[in-house]
Amino acid sequence: MRIGELAALAGVTTRTVRHYHRIGLLPESGRRANGYRTYALKDAVRLSRIRRLTDLGLSLDEVRDALDDEAGNDLREVLAELDADLARQEEAIRRRRSRLAELLARAEAAGGLPAEGPVSPELAAFFAEMALTSAKLPGPEPAMAAKERELLALLENVRSGESQDWLSGLLRSVGPGEEGMRRAYDLYARMDALAAAGPDDPRVGEVARDIADSIPADVARALATEAGDSLRGGNTGGFADAYFADFAPAQAEAVRRAMRLLWERAR
Repeated sequence: MRIGELAALAGVTTRTVRHYHRIGLLPESGRRANGYRTYALKDAVRLSRIRRLTDLGLSLDEVRDALDDEAGNDLREVLAELDADLARQEEAIRRRRSRLAELLARAEAAGGLPAEGPVSPELAAFFAEMALTSAKLPGPEPAMAAKERELLALLENVRSGESQDWLSGLLRSVGPGEEGMRRAYDLYARMDALAAAGPDDPRVGEVARDIADSIPADVARALATEAGDSLRGGNTGGFADAYFADFAPAQAEAVRRAMRLLWERAR
């Protein structure tokens, strides 16, 4: 048989046959006097078996191991491992579909998902409250409100394997109901107003105190313990550096002072 005939018989391309030659999966064939490769029935049998094994999902390295074992014990082991791996993938897909169904149902009920999503149901509900408050504002939403949502979504993601108590505590800092959300938006607006101010602006201290006062004591203690050197004015580290760099100077100073107040109160 010529290479094209072999490939057609096994249901692969001639390029695939040549690739199998290069990696040693299919032994090199003999050649005729004119230089064309010629293949025997045993080559077709081996190539057909390679095709069946790859169709099952085996990698070429696994196919090589299976074909090199005449007793077939390795093949049984490889197939068992492949079946177990497929079962794990199936379970992972089931969990993902369940999560997607939850998100789609939430989007249907709320008329859409937050731009920062997907997030947990608790955080999505909080973002929905923010959207309702923002819709009642006479002007555009404060930029600091959007920054807050982005930060909460980020923190939820990086802490996804940990306890979510911190999130409940941070959300409690807003306070109950519409009144608490209005206070939060007033604070967002005051932070926005510091965008063009200097770090020594007298409003910085007032905003810092209100930020610190808005955070529950248990959350403040956790933040003080976790922040450590940052609250003492020492080295902040990569995340904190990036966090403060995202603020205008007066806004960053207000947050630093608020963190320092939290640390002092937790001592």
